[in-house]
Amino acid sequence: MNPTLKYAIARVGLFIAVALPLVVLAPKVNILLKLMIAVIVSAILAWFFLRGLRDEVAQGMMVNRERRLAEKEKLRAALAGDDEPAEPGSAEPANGEPSDAEPGKAAPNT
Repeated sequence: MNPTLKYAIARVGLFIAVALPLVVLAPKVNILLKLMIAVIVSAILAWFFLRGLRDEVAQGMMVNRERRLAEKEKLRAALAGDDEPAEPGSAEPANGEPSDAEPGKAAPNT
């Protein structure tokens, strides 16, 4: 099962586990107040009890980010006509020749 889906189900389950006793045990209190208390308490409990699931979701997001960046660089290289993608963050122009111009100044025409 997808870690994001597991985390979402766990958060909803934790909210229900906190809200249900509040609704049943305090019938004279306003329902919105009970639900607000349940949201706050379940968020605090999720911070401690769902750390592992939250870390799995974050790790999955990082893996997806790295994959998308690699695909983006590969696509850029293919569109530019290069055989290999450039290293991320390289300062060389797309034509592969190093630039002699200082940053912010135009290169001389030759």
